[in-house]
Amino acid sequence: MKKINLVLLTLVFSLITTSLFAHALWIETSPTGTPGKAQTVRIYYGEFVENERDSVSKWYSDIKDFSLWLVGPDQKKVQLKTTPGVNYYEADFTPAQNGTYTLAVSHYAKELGGASRYHFLATTDVTVGKPSTGNIAAVNLLQFQKQGIAPAKLNKQLQIKLSLNQVQSVGKKVQVFSPTGWTRELTTDAHGMVTFNPPFAGRYVVEISDQDKSSGDHHGKPYAETWNTASYSIEII
Repeated sequence: MKKINLVLLTLVFSLITTSLFAHALWIETSPTGTPGKAQTVRIYYGEFVENERDSVSKWYSDIKDFSLWLVGPDQKKVQLKTTPGVNYYEADFTPAQNGTYTLAVSHYAKELGGASRYHFLATTDVTVGKPSTGNIAAVNLLQFQKQGIAPAKLNKQLQIKLSLNQVQSVGKKVQVFSPTGWTRELTTDAHGMVTFNPPFAGRYVVEISDQDKSSGDHHGKPYAETWNTASYSIEII
């Protein structure tokens, strides 16, 4: 009987962990903005590919206590105030200058999953007027960046770079999800890039999970590893 109970507990924990890994935070906002005009930003938690946006009351652990940061073309970083909706948190910002703005979330969930700590990361970019010609701000431990300053367009080659600790990440499996349910699994090349031609218009979310075997203490509890789950959302026109 004890063996059966142990098997059942292991199965339940496996299902919970699998469900958690499938979930991610992502950011939605218009890919373009106007100087002096307020722009709305929304943060969701769920499974984008299933069009599943969890009710805020059901978000895992203390994920709802995340911080949303905005980095402007001048590299100044400011925290944006967020307010809850039914299945999202909302914020707004008013760009003051032309260039590329980066919105970012990085949050370690308070609750451990067994011996695992969960780190949720999300970024997206907003172009105001003429895009910035330099590199987009490196604001997260694990982060995607669109390459080139041209807008992402339907059926045009799109390159996205993955970096870990600001170093290109090679040979990593990346998931790409479209608004239609279209998905692709891609592998970063020798330059940390994935390349694809978006076949549908609308928002895409790119995701990756990376395991860090370093151990430590988190809110008074020991953990043996950290799962970093990062997303990047981009709108195809």
